[in-house]
Amino acid sequence: MSELKNKAQAFRALHVPGTPLVLFNIWDPGSAKAATAAGARAIATGSWSVAAANGFSDGEHIPLNLAIDNLTRIVAATVLPVSVDLESGYGKAAAEVGQTIGRAIAAGAVGCNLEDSFPENGKLREVAEQTQRLRHARSAAEAAGIPYFINARTDVFFQKPPQQHDEAMLREAIDRARAYADAGADGIFAPGLVDQALIARLAAALSLPLNIMADAGSPALKALAEVGVARVSHGPGPYLQTMKMLEQIARAAMGAGTGEAARMP
Repeated sequence: MSELKNKAQAFRALHVPGTPLVLFNIWDPGSAKAATAAGARAIATGSWSVAAANGFSDGEHIPLNLAIDNLTRIVAATVLPVSVDLESGYGKAAAEVGQTIGRAIAAGAVGCNLEDSFPENGKLREVAEQTQRLRHARSAAEAAGIPYFINARTDVFFQKPPQQHDEAMLREAIDRARAYADAGADGIFAPGLVDQALIARLAAALSLPLNIMADAGSPALKALAEVGVARVSHGPGPYLQTMKMLEQIARAAMGAGTGEAARMP
């Protein structure tokens, strides 16, 4: 437990506004080893990728037991701190979220993502409900004696396409972030937000480190650093790119032989 506590403290210290922690999200022990070998400072799973790699769709369709078993094997595959994407916490009731956090800590995780939308439809929970879920998560972490990093994800910016993000959505994200901070969150994750000016305003308004997800439409890492972002995630991108590359390699391999296999389209 002392080793886990040290890893948790080290992970927390990596969140520095203006010097973003880059998390190249992984999905299994093999991808964790690859990220570690590449020089990652910490490991983070992505729920979409973990689900897809195991034959499930995202949205808590992968059984929690399987997700925790996968986490256990990832932790064993790397010396780095590991944060796990737990979606909305695998629980209808707030107390169940706390139980999920307890299981993640027992498996060796030093942090997690907890989102404020319903897994079945992506709609936002009421702030009061989400803060209760975060409080139970924090209580579970305190009971374990670990400075566990709860990255509170708000899905405000997933409710509309980027070109429709406006002042009202920014204000809602700020209000939610402040409530989540009061409930025990350690960081705020705002996936879907890609406008650099809005990212800058959000980062400036928060008391907690801001996490932004990198994708094709988001600002470059340098630009995110300049506006005070503390953490940059890659979400399902690494898995999708890897699977595309694997498909290309497989096509080339199947077309490189002789005879019937070589003539197949």
